[in-house]
Amino acid sequence: MQLGCHVGVSGGVENAPPRAAEIKAACMQIFSKNQRQWQVKPLSAASIDGFRQGVARNGLGPTLIHCSYLLNLASPDEAMWEKSVLGLAVELERADQLGVPYITFHPGSPKDAGRDFGVKRVAEGVSKALELTAGGQAMVLLETNAGQGNQVGRTFDELAAMMAGVTHDKHRVGVCFDTCHVFVSGYPLHTAEGYQDTFDTFDNEVGLEHLKAFHLNDSLVAFDSKRDRHANIGEGHIGLEPFRWLVNDKRFAALPGYLETPVESEADYAKELALLRSLQT
Repeated sequence: MQLGCHVGVSGGVENAPPRAAEIKAACMQIFSKNQRQWQVKPLSAASIDGFRQGVARNGLGPTLIHCSYLLNLASPDEAMWEKSVLGLAVELERADQLGVPYITFHPGSPKDAGRDFGVKRVAEGVSKALELTAGGQAMVLLETNAGQGNQVGRTFDELAAMMAGVTHDKHRVGVCFDTCHVFVSGYPLHTAEGYQDTFDTFDNEVGLEHLKAFHLNDSLVAFDSKRDRHANIGEGHIGLEPFRWLVNDKRFAALPGYLETPVESEADYAKELALLRSLQT
C-alpha cells in the first residue's frame, strides 16, 4: 500500500506536494478549496503548474481530493441537492485541472425521506455531476459512512446500490474505504475472522475492483457505535494488528491509503507513517 496523509494547502495547492514530501508521505489527500464554504476561487495557472510539477518532482502517488463537507447529495431539498451536484462537478473539474485521479465525498443524509430515497438521490446526483463534466478523467469515490443519524452509505449494499443507479460514466465511480467508518458502522475489522469477512462481504456486494483508496483511521469509539470519531493508529478500538493485516494485504498493495487521524500538525503524521511502514513486511 502507498502510505500518505491529508496535507494542508494554505498559501495555495502548489504548496501541498513539498509538504507531503517533507513528512515522507508517498501520496496525499487535499482540499482543493475551503471545505466549509460554497464559494470557489478559480485555480490560477501558476497554482496548477506548481502543483503538477511538485507531484512529479517528489514522485508522489495518486492524490485524492476530499470534497466540501457542505455537500449533501442525498438531500430531499431540491435547492440543496442542486447546489451539491454543482459542488461535486466543480471538484471534478478542479481535479482534472490538477491531474488528480480521485475525489471523495460523504454521501449525505435524506433526513426523514428514508434510506431508499437517499440512495437513489445520491446516484442521481453523481450521474448529473459526471454528465456535467463529460470527457473528464477524475473518478468520484463514494466514502463509506459511519452511520450517524440518517446518513446513507453505511452499508456496502447501499454503496453498491448507489453505484448501480449511476447512469452516466459508470467507469468513473468507485469507493473510498474508511477504516474507522466501516468499524463503527458494524463491520468487525478488529478480529482476524471479521477482517476476512468484511472484505469478502465487500467483494460480494460491491466488488474489490471498485475499491480505489483507503482512509486510514483508528476509532475513538466502540465497535458498531455509529459515531464518527477518529483516533491515532493503534490507539483506538480497532487496535494496531488490523492495520498490520491491511498494509500487508497483497490485494491492496498498489492502492493509496491516507491518514486522517487527529494530529496537531502535519509533522505528527510523519510518526504515524513511520509506524505503518514498520508494520509492512
